Amino acid sequence: MTVATQKHWLSAVKSFFSHLTKEGLVLYNPATDLELPRNEYRLPKTVLTHGEIEAVLNVPDLSTPLGIKDRVMMEVLYSTGIRREELCNLDKGDVDFERTVVRISQGKGKKDRYAPIGERALVWIEKYLTDSRPWFCPSINESALFLGSTGQRMTTNRLSAKVHDIIDKAEIGKSGSCHLFRHAFATGLLENGCDIRHIQAMMGHASIESTEIYTHVSIKELQRAHQRCHPARMPEHV
Repeated sequence: MTVATQKHWLSAVKSFFSHLTKEGLVLYNPATDLELPRNEYRLPKTVLTHGEIEAVLNVPDLSTPLGIKDRVMMEVLYSTGIRREELCNLDKGDVDFERTVVRISQGKGKKDRYAPIGERALVWIEKYLTDSRPWFCPSINESALFLGSTGQRMTTNRLSAKVHDIIDKAEIGKSGSCHLFRHAFATGLLENGCDIRHIQAMMGHASIESTEIYTHVSIKELQRAHQRCHPARMPEHV
């Protein structure tokens, strides 16, 4: 079992015995000293560069409504760093073009937040709303921003499969799905000097520890220090 699964089951055991103790059904709580395993923090196996992201974004056929929708969904993922389920849950009214933010309703942890969105992504959303979305759903009563072929809200599984297929077609030598845009979003901001607390807020991380993973992914400063200071790179040792 993964560490997360272990914590889930052990937490249930602790809660169960705590309840039994309070009800007087057992003399003492045998789970009092039960220690939960620590969370694992694994580095992303694949991180796309900005150039690779641009190559992926250029795959969809923009002469079709479907191609426009695919491009816009990926533009929003890259511009905001939101999770795939948060993208699928977006409504038309969640995009604030004047304030250049999107409203995330009940994201992970059942928390609402606002995420900044770039001008380029907003331009693409406007194009999608005008040229593409009516093709999927002529009804003005459907609130979902992104729709599937049936005219209903886009599902996470369908979104993941679509993005995975597009990344494969880009032939960049890397594979993955929606999470690659989230990783690229975080590492790109960090490498350009964004404060890690701001990145935490934009990504909706409850703990700074989750965001700090990207400090290990973004190693440009370490590479520059290595090139500048390692003895093997000094002219006298060449």
